[in-house]
Amino acid sequence: MWSEWWLWMAAAVVLVILELFAPGYVFLGFAAGAVVTGIVVALVAGLSLPQLLLLFAAASLVAWAVMRKVFGLRGSAPKVFDHDINDN
Repeated sequence: MWSEWWLWMAAAVVLVILELFAPGYVFLGFAAGAVVTGIVVALVAGLSLPQLLLLFAAASLVAWAVMRKVFGLRGSAPKVFDHDINDN
């Protein structure tokens, strides 16, 4: 069952749909990992479940790191206000 490429692609679609309901690039990295895993499963036959899960985890981590770099906060620190708008 896990060696079917379309199953990984369907999981990626479900994760992208979940991302629409939970913004913040939480599920998008997992969706990218599922797409990469689906492509590898389509091209390479005979991978075991532990190998596929390792590939999925590694691809998801790399995708998350890339998205964090691209879509992350601009600047290194949050904006801090040192005055109150109500003070005259």
